[in-house]
Formats: sequence, C-alpha cells, structure tokens
Amino acid sequence: MPVNMGPHTNFGRATRALLLGGAVAVALPHLAWAAVTEADFLDDLPVVLSVSRLSQPVHEAPAAVTVIDRDMIRASGFRDIPDLLRLVPGFSVAYTRDNTWAVGYHGMADAFSRRFQVLVDGRSIYSAAYGAVYWGELPLSIDDIERIEVVRGPNAASYGANAFLAVINIITKDPAQTPGTFASVQAGEQGMSGVTFRHGGEHGDLRYRMTVSAQTRDRFETHAPNGASIGEETQTYFVNGRADYRISATDEFSAQFGLSTGDWQAGYSLALEEPPAQEVSAQYVQLKYRRATGADDEWMVQAYFSRNALDAPHVTPLVPPLVPLPTSLLLDAGGDLVQTRANVELQVNQRVAPSWRMAWGAELRQETVKSKRYFDTDEPLEGMLGRVHANLEWRARPDLLVQGGAMLEHHHFTGTDISPRVAVNYTLAKGHTMRLNVSQAYRSPTFFEQKGNLTYYTTAGAQVARLFVPSDPLRPERILSREIGYVGQYPAFHLQLDARLFRDTVYDYINNDGTPNQFDNRGDFTVRGGDLQLNWQPVSGLRLSAQFARAFIDAAAAIDKDLPQSTPRNNFSLLARYELGQGWTASAGVYRSGRMKWLSDGDVTQAFTRWDARLARRWDWQGHEVEAALVGQNLGEDYEEFRNTNIFSQRVYGSLSIGW
Repeated sequence: MPVNMGPHTNFGRATRALLLGGAVAVALPHLAWAAVTEADFLDDLPVVLSVSRLSQPVHEAPAAVTVIDRDMIRASGFRDIPDLLRLVPGFSVAYTRDNTWAVGYHGMADAFSRRFQVLVDGRSIYSAAYGAVYWGELPLSIDDIERIEVVRGPNAASYGANAFLAVINIITKDPAQTPGTFASVQAGEQGMSGVTFRHGGEHGDLRYRMTVSAQTRDRFETHAPNGASIGEETQTYFVNGRADYRISATDEFSAQFGLSTGDWQAGYSLALEEPPAQEVSAQYVQLKYRRATGADDEWMVQAYFSRNALDAPHVTPLVPPLVPLPTSLLLDAGGDLVQTRANVELQVNQRVAPSWRMAWGAELRQETVKSKRYFDTDEPLEGMLGRVHANLEWRARPDLLVQGGAMLEHHHFTGTDISPRVAVNYTLAKGHTMRLNVSQAYRSPTFFEQKGNLTYYTTAGAQVARLFVPSDPLRPERILSREIGYVGQYPAFHLQLDARLFRDTVYDYINNDGTPNQFDNRGDFTVRGGDLQLNWQPVSGLRLSAQFARAFIDAAAAIDKDLPQSTPRNNFSLLARYELGQGWTASAGVYRSGRMKWLSDGDVTQAFTRWDARLARRWDWQGHEVEAALVGQNLGEDYEEFRNTNIFSQRVYGSLSIGW
C-alpha cells in the first residue's frame, strides 16, 4: 500500500533537503577526481540498430538518434517509461488522464501520440484504433529495459507508416544479462508504490527470465473548479517472460509473452460522459527465429499476436437526480474496446560486396478493432497491411558513406505508398561527421479517424448525442523532411556533440471540425528548428547529458488554430550523474519546457522548470547486491501537465532492491 508522506510532513521536508544536498554533491564534489583517458571516452560511443536496421555507430546512421542507456534510466529516478523521453531533445511529455500519456515531438502533440512508431523488441505497440500508445498497460518493467533508441525524425523507409515524426525502439535485457533473482520495492508520496520480482537462469543452451510486478499511482494534487478532488489512482499488475534457446552456433529461437491487467480510477470529471473507472488488459506472444552466419550476414523471421481490451461501464443521469430516474433519463456512457494485431515479418541483413551492406524484408499485418461506443456497431472492423523494404549502405570512400532506402506499403484505407530516404555521411576529419538527409514518410489514418462514429444513448436505447461521424475517404498525411546533421567527438575535452537542423513540410494534415465532428485533410504546413544533445565526461566519476531543442510551426488558422502553439519554442533537459565513492551515487535532472498548447482536449500549459534528484548507495550484503535510493521529483514549484487542473506537485519516494 502507498505510504503517506505528504508534502507538508517533516519527513517530506527532511528528505527534500537530503536530496538537494545530493544534487549539490554532483555540482561541487569534494572527492578527488580521477582522470579520463581518450580510450575510456571512445569506448563509450554507442552503436545503434534502429535507423536503417543495420548495426551502425551513431555518426554513420542516416538519421539523428538518441540512446537512453540503463545508467541514464537508473540515474533519472523515473519509474514510468514515457518519462524517459524527457531525456530526448524536442520531446514533450505529460500525463493526461485515465493512466494515459501525451507525447509530442516538435508539436502536433495530443493525448494519442498518433505520429510515432513505438516498438518493444521489434513488436509494434502503436494502436490502430486511435493511434495511441498504451504505455500504462504495457507489461514491461522499467528494470528490464536495456536501452531505448529514439530516431529523431521520419523513419518510414525502415518502419513504414506511422514512423512519421520519430521511432521509439525499446530494447529489453537479454536473459543472459539477468541471471539469478532480483526484487525491488518502491513507496512514496502521491500514492506511488510498486513491487517487482524477476528470476532468470539457464539450463544448457536455454536462457530465460520471468518478471512479475504490481504498480500503484495517484498522479496529481488536483481539485476541480467546484472544489471536488480529482483522484487518478491506478493499479496495474503484469507478468512477462522470455526464453532464448541456442539451437546451434548459428541458429537461435526466442519466445516472449506478456499479460497485464489494470483497475484505473479516473476520479471526478467535469464531463458526465467520461467514465470514472476503467478495467484494462493486454496480452501478447512473440516468436523469433534468427540465423547468423557472419557479423553482417543474418536473417530473422518473427511473428507476434497482441490483444488490448478496455471496459468502462458507467451509467450517469442526464439531469441532476432529485428522485429515482427512469432509464430514459440515464446515459449509457460505457466504453468498450477490443483490438488485436497479428503480424509476421522477415528481415535479411547481408554484405553484398566489400563496400556494400543491405537490409531488406517484408511484413504482413492484420488489425481488428471492435467498439460499440466509438464505432456504433457490434461488428469488428478489420484491415490488412503489407509492406516490403530495403536499405542499402555504400562506403564510396573511407570518409564518404552513401545510404538509400525505401518502404513500399499497401494500407487498407489509403492504398499503396512509397517512403524513400537518401542520406550522405561525410567525415570532415577524424571524429567529425556531417550528415545530409532527405526523406519522405506517411501516416495512415486510424480506424477512428476514418470510421469513428461516437454516439451516446440512454440505457433505454434512445440516441442522445452524436459527437463524431465517419469521414469521407482520407488521404494519408505526408511529410517531406530535410536535415543537416553533425556528430562531433572531442576526446581532449571528453565531449560528444550531436546537432541537427531540419525543415519538415507536412501535407494533408488530418484534423476534425464541425458538429458532429468529422475528420478531413485540412492542408499543409511547415515545422522548422534544431536539436542539440551533448554528452560530457570531464572526470571518470561524472557524466552529464544535456539536450536542447527549438522549433517553430508555420500553419494557417484554417488548418488548426492551435497548431503553432503545440510546440514549445524552447525545450531543455540536463541529467548529471556522479559516483561519490564507497557505493554512493548522486544524480540530478533539470527539465525545462516552454509554454505550449496540447491539442485535442488539452489546455495551454505555462512554461515550467522541473528539478529532480536521486541519492543512492549500493553495497554487498552476505553475497547479495543491495541498492537503496531516495528520489525527489519536482523539487521546485508546482507545474501544470496537459490540463490546467493537472497540478504536478513536489514528491519523494524511496526504493530498495536486492539481487542474488
């Protein structure tokens, strides 16, 4: 159960003071600093897999990419996966309602995150119904994540429709990395508590791990205009497992599964039709076979099936009840949704010549969506998606890398499209690479955008209101992206720098208007700006990661009057990590966002600066590795998230983990 540690208790004040002291220790360490060698620095350069489906160091990738590794995940103190995207330049993150998250990249940000492709070990978790990413019901512990690769910019040449603004690829730990047993508990203010238990092992050529977890959250210090408290308590439980079997020196079979269930209390709402509670569940199974005959020669086939379900039974009176009401005056606002995805995919990587590498493949996917509330039918909606892709890398000279790729895709709503990309990486001098990139991507309309039919009835079956109606045939959104990038390595200063300038033109933007609402293609607009990320290790025990982004949207009011405000002009974050010695570590995070307007049912949120801090110690106890940590979030002023009634206050939690 959550531990009551309110913001006005002596415990809360004392722990905040302790955490601020740890943060100061990061900035003003009193211990001797060890020197960092050039070898130490160069050994830390990341290799990424998510841009072209080829293994590449970041300076040779055809697009900008940010890597959030497990050290950054631990140092941040975040326990919810979407929060980690605050460490990526240009990303806006906010909790909305009903255990859902809003994520935006340089604008166009709403409650559904419709313009990202999000993958977990190659499995897409993008919702075909609304385009949402159901982060809250994802059966994945943050402790099981090895790293997250975020491609900043369109990447449809590798991952097809909906890799429109970015690709977020979550890579979990191999069972070989999780031997033995691990247990972790957290408890703190604002209803935060959690417990996770994991066991991994091996038997001959078989490696495996199993994780079970229970998480509770109550997000905000929130009150509605009439003074009523808005609770957001959610309880989510999940189990997942993975087993890898090495058949031979070249062949491996892997199987994964996950199950989650949640009881989400939405609390008080100003809209009567919004249900105060939801029951959610998610299941998936994923199978993968790999054959690797060389460093650059392998093929993989994978298949997965996933199912997500939501049930929100709710009956509310249409008028304030003075006496018991007949069914004709009761609104049936229950929300039901079941969606499934069946997917099979082939990928082949090969070196076709000494200076040529290639990744190619094909994919076939079936989507089904069923919801009486949102589509006004008891029949499921179905769609098929087929695609083929190829990415080619040519090392024309030692200092010149030319890359090209394309995705040919047939979508059940919009027909056939092709998403090409051409990139040139030129090494100016050792450690300094320029990148030119031109690409095109599409975003297919979701089931709700194309066929949404949101109608409310009384419990007696009489129609009360029709808020959305099906759309005329929609064209896919299209983006033409032009980018100039630079990746610099400065070993003498123990510094890495990644910068990009971009100009994106979005065509056939999909929006809704009218009464009832109907989606249509509203027009074209431009997004321009730049990203900057910096990693600095001045001494062996201190690491700093800084991100900055600046963006502008030029769009006519007829397209969407709120669109230019949907991106903060300036976005900044800094994460500092310092090894204090004797097992002690301290870290501090600063997250700054400018004023912005969340689209759809979001509000204008004012600029804010959030300060987080973490103080932890690791030690060995009877042969077991133990870590205790104290984390403070938003140690400065309260700020608004998504809605102006969502007040994110100061809070502290503690955690204890043990491995054996």
